Amino acid sequence: MTDVETIVIGAGAVGLAIARALAVSGREVMVLERHGLIGAETSSRNSEVIHAGIYYAKDSLKARCCVDGKQLLYAFCSSHGVAHQRTGKLIVATDAAQAGELETIRQRAAANGVDDLVRLTADEAREMEPELACEGALLSPSTGIIDSHGYMLALQGELEAHGGQVVLNTAVGSIGRMPDGGFSVTIDGEDGYTITAKELIVSAGRGSPELMTAFPQADPPKGTLAKGSYFKLNGKAPFSRLIYPVPMTKTGALGVHVTLDLQGRVRFGPDMEWVTEIDYRVDPARAAVFYDAIRQYWPALEDGALEADYAGIRPKIHGPGEPAPDFRIDGPEAHGMEGLVALYGIESPGLTSSLAIGELVAERLG
Repeated sequence: MTDVETIVIGAGAVGLAIARALAVSGREVMVLERHGLIGAETSSRNSEVIHAGIYYAKDSLKARCCVDGKQLLYAFCSSHGVAHQRTGKLIVATDAAQAGELETIRQRAAANGVDDLVRLTADEAREMEPELACEGALLSPSTGIIDSHGYMLALQGELEAHGGQVVLNTAVGSIGRMPDGGFSVTIDGEDGYTITAKELIVSAGRGSPELMTAFPQADPPKGTLAKGSYFKLNGKAPFSRLIYPVPMTKTGALGVHVTLDLQGRVRFGPDMEWVTEIDYRVDPARAAVFYDAIRQYWPALEDGALEADYAGIRPKIHGPGEPAPDFRIDGPEAHGMEGLVALYGIESPGLTSSLAIGELVAERLG
């Protein structure tokens, strides 16, 4: 006998979506979260974009989970009263070379099942967004924005309605395997204690690789840290849609883009900075790079219009100069331990993909 049937470590958007899916399937689910509120790390420090599934490699987990998750997420938001908006997005080419890449992007999106992209001339793009400077663009009508905290509260509410629970201020120090095949989860603190479970889901974001070193046969990846900073615009919003530059050819990075919140406020970012420790402060000096990048597609940006806003730390599982890997969702087929699923490198488009990931994890457990 175990204390609980299923433990999920991590109450971010993905952990909560997994816990909800398992609770709806009839499991007894407990979510353990080290912070005093849900979604305190990656899930609350991002662009809050509902991605279409455009850029990812065909048949990758990122592509499949994003495209399926987008549909699930829009439906969930509508049925659960979560604030969201289909703003649409323009992917803009600012020179002739980038304009030539737009068709490649459209074809990759179509291979992923995203067949609603519309090719625009420079004039057509500027008719939609008069402040825009470009040589051409792609319109993605199914891209949108979401109130990520409202979404996570809705996930928690449905989890609890099906008998599950979220336990906050509960930092997991270590995990282990029991002789009978269940799992032990040791909680840090002066009065540390151990909880046992039949099934264990490690959805701890940046913490997943370290926790999973308890199982050498699981071959967890090495985690790395990449900081993304955001700057907000002081002044009237120049655009009504999200604006993304053509991705950087060598790295695949999406560049400094324009996002909107549900109140219509504009922010720019994120950039990317490889770091060795967690520090959420935004260096105001990084604004110089932002001005240069933004003026490629919005030359009217005035000096002094940007203000440091917030930063996030991505849960990377690759380092500088290495290609970005796919989501890694390891079930028993990967490590041989029934009842265990570990998730690594769930960065963007993790928020969009969360409901699809929840269904996938439920399938992996059987």
